[in-house]
Amino acid sequence: MTPLPRFTSCAPLRRLLSSAALIAASGLSLNAWAHNPMCECKQIDAEQIQCKGGFSDGSGAAGVTLDVIGYDETVLVPGKLGDDSTLTFKKPATDFYVLFDAGPGHVVEVDKADIEAP
Repeated sequence: MTPLPRFTSCAPLRRLLSSAALIAASGLSLNAWAHNPMCECKQIDAEQIQCKGGFSDGSGAAGVTLDVIGYDETVLVPGKLGDDSTLTFKKPATDFYVLFDAGPGHVVEVDKADIEAP
């Protein structure tokens, strides 16, 4: 019988697998980071507010749900972002916040106190 060859070290294989795992993990973390939701609202005149939504990778958010909600959890203005990723609505007379909801893990709230005045 021929004896089986003996390997003196598995270090090259370990280094190769470690490098492959590191590269794969780096790619996954960049993809996860690249899609953070963003929403900015500005008061454009005394009665109207415009919100623009999107993602940190620069992509728009056309069709994403953007609701204006009272502090009592009543939906004051149900809406979806337009083709330009914006929604303009009449400023509610009551306290409110804006909810940008692009799905699980992609939600942003903007309180009325954080909305820039003209």
